[in-house]
Amino acid sequence: MMKQILFSISLLATFGVLSYTIKRLVNYFKLTQPAFPITEIGKRIGITLRVVIFQTKILRKPVLGFMHALVFWGFLVILFGTIEMIFDGISGSERILSFLGWFYNFISASGDIFALVVAIAILAFLFRRIFMNIRRFGGIEMKHKSHLDANIALTLIFLLMISLLGMNAAYVEMMKAQASPYEGMYPVAGLFSGIFPEAHSFFWYEFFWWFHILLIFLFINILPYSKHFHVLMSVPNVFFSRLDPLGKLPNMDAITREVKLMMNPDTAFSAADPGTEIKRFGIKDVEDVSWKNYMDSLTCTECGRCTSVCPANITGKKLSPRKIIMDVRARMKEKGPGLLRNGKDYADQKALLRDYISEEELWACTTCNACAQECPVNINQPILIMDMRRFLVLEEGSAPGELKAVFSNIENNGAPWQYSQEDRLLWTKDLTINIH
Repeated sequence: MMKQILFSISLLATFGVLSYTIKRLVNYFKLTQPAFPITEIGKRIGITLRVVIFQTKILRKPVLGFMHALVFWGFLVILFGTIEMIFDGISGSERILSFLGWFYNFISASGDIFALVVAIAILAFLFRRIFMNIRRFGGIEMKHKSHLDANIALTLIFLLMISLLGMNAAYVEMMKAQASPYEGMYPVAGLFSGIFPEAHSFFWYEFFWWFHILLIFLFINILPYSKHFHVLMSVPNVFFSRLDPLGKLPNMDAITREVKLMMNPDTAFSAADPGTEIKRFGIKDVEDVSWKNYMDSLTCTECGRCTSVCPANITGKKLSPRKIIMDVRARMKEKGPGLLRNGKDYADQKALLRDYISEEELWACTTCNACAQECPVNINQPILIMDMRRFLVLEEGSAPGELKAVFSNIENNGAPWQYSQEDRLLWTKDLTINIH
């Protein structure tokens, strides 16, 4: 009974803290702008299955991709055991889902094997991060805190796997000591069950049981403040991906509407609809981003695959697509509390544009979409970059000199070139054309 009481208190505390975090994030989402209508649900489910469940983008790198996929699939299997532990903790039972028979044996054996596989993979990932100089793990945006965050999260996952194996091994030995058959199958833990003396097997089982479940509760509450939040956010982020081809940039609805009105003789000179007032063209600060932009920032794994394939970054320019996305998350964390306290008119004399992201970074982007193509969680970096460019051009008239010349020529000559329409064919006057 005491175990049930302590477990229930731990569970309530865990979900209490998690509820506070979720409420805070929901309030931040309310500060953002609309994105696009959610349609074609069947297609979205298909994309989610391919990208998230089958890890198709990760598997482009066969070895490391397969290791990462094994970790993800292992989590899905081990989740079954976590749910069972919660039921056991509340009810005071032991292996409450064992009535599932052969399926329970299959899941318990799979979870036992995956615990070892995931532990080995995590050790490999830690070794790469600590001892190998992987270029895409570096960059001006990757502060010491980012590396520490990754190492802590990986260490917690490793401890989760070790505690799971220890719990299973102690359980097998405990049931042997009681001369009782144990529920489930444990092909890996069964090999190590002998390291626990029969007389102390109950103690070690309880120790690993509590260590494992409390570590899960801790991990759940750390996730939203870590780059490993993608463990939870990758599924909705991929589901809400843009379905347009990557090279297609969305138009601004407000401008499209105004152009259509101007092209219509019946509405060209009518007064503007008060309900269609445009507050801002493009993105200047975090309250101008769409909810999908902010979801992208929460989902970013900081893996650096986007930056590693960016042609601007490769050729030494300042742009890093990963930094752009990370800056949105950091800026919301900085300004969000003030916006919630004081309303949307709150200003702290800083902005996402220039204080976090420079014009040089934005104009370095070639909109090739290599970053969006490579991102394993379907983040679309060019959309955000283009919206920030739109603010620079449409609200501040700020653009590189070459681009301003193009704008001027289009306005004056109806074409990007500096020649008037009357002089556009003068280059042909001295040509000799032989007609046979």
